[in-house]
Amino acid sequence: MKVAVIGGGAAGYFAAIHASGPGIEVAIFEKTPKLLSKVKVSGGGRCNVTHRPMEISKLVRNYPRGEKFLKRVFRHFSISDTFDWFQSRGVELKIEPDGRVFPTSDSSQSIIDCLQKETERLKIRIHVSTGIKELNPIEKGFELITEKGVFRVDKVIVASGGHPKSEGYQFLNSLIHKVNDPIPSLFTFNTPGEQLRQLMGVAVPEGLVKIEGTKLNYRGPILVTHWGISGPAVLKLSAFGAEWLHEHQYQARAIVNWNAEYGENDYLEQFLNYAKAHPLRKVRTHPLFDIPSRLWEHFCDRAEIYDNTLSGNITKKSVNKLVQNLFCYILAVSGKTTFKEEFVTAGGITLDQVDPENMQSKYHPNLYFAGEVLNIDGITGGFNFQAAWSTGYLAGKSVKEKML
Repeated sequence: MKVAVIGGGAAGYFAAIHASGPGIEVAIFEKTPKLLSKVKVSGGGRCNVTHRPMEISKLVRNYPRGEKFLKRVFRHFSISDTFDWFQSRGVELKIEPDGRVFPTSDSSQSIIDCLQKETERLKIRIHVSTGIKELNPIEKGFELITEKGVFRVDKVIVASGGHPKSEGYQFLNSLIHKVNDPIPSLFTFNTPGEQLRQLMGVAVPEGLVKIEGTKLNYRGPILVTHWGISGPAVLKLSAFGAEWLHEHQYQARAIVNWNAEYGENDYLEQFLNYAKAHPLRKVRTHPLFDIPSRLWEHFCDRAEIYDNTLSGNITKKSVNKLVQNLFCYILAVSGKTTFKEEFVTAGGITLDQVDPENMQSKYHPNLYFAGEVLNIDGITGGFNFQAAWSTGYLAGKSVKEKML
């Protein structure tokens, strides 16, 4: 019995490993010369394997697309299972304060070595630089038309990842399955006309970013860059707002509250109390609300608060402008920038055509899917890899059970 896994990424490897069994020949087909390339670069080369264990109901809220589908998938293989699987194979994991999980080695090579060791142990064949041109159903299984010949197999698991363009899904054309056109997810906001960019490197630990005219918002760290704003709050907002932003050609107005712990009245009240208690202090040299000094001076410039302005002498107009900059800083967004090399797409195989209990196609009993080829994507923090491990495990396990 033969199984082909299309895609040499996280989901593909995990699916191949769990499809292996007595009398089952498993082969991975990867169109590029590189294997596990996303694993290699994830987390700045450390590999953000998953996230801190949490209840499934909370876990699925981190997926802008695929929440209901994954709720059923995660019952079969969740975060705690990921911990157990890697640690039982000698890869120790650690949880960082923000919930992200990395190997204690701080090297993605630990994860790569573990996965490759398993494929070697299970004698899984790996074909690199072997793209699939066509995937055709035959009487008993599938025929794979590749750049290096024709292969006939009994079962196929498609784990080819997300693609930036629709052409990446063309090899699936003969399968009836509907594909949602891919659009970017997880990107930073470009603000080319804004002075704020001159403060590149400035960061706040807990801000709130909203997209004007929508209910889309996210809180978390914000980083000012030479092209605009980034950081977890922006990246996560880009994921939940991917479809809206795409429809609006990445032209929008972002509203930033630089400390999400404070509302407009909180800022005003606390500043006035501070000014009353310290009337002789210079406003510019005493940042409040955990705002970095460079950013605070920028707000003071916009509020016409000068070098010698004392807290006790500040005008009502300047106070109101300062509060507006803290609570409602408006940025004109024009364009996006892909986050590092970790591109994530929204789009892919429509989920209503796949069974979340076994990852099996509802049209082809010998066809299964796993990973980002599906219309599933998560925010930053290890959630995309968790979806890859879980769907890969379930697809592989389901194939194995059908063949034994």
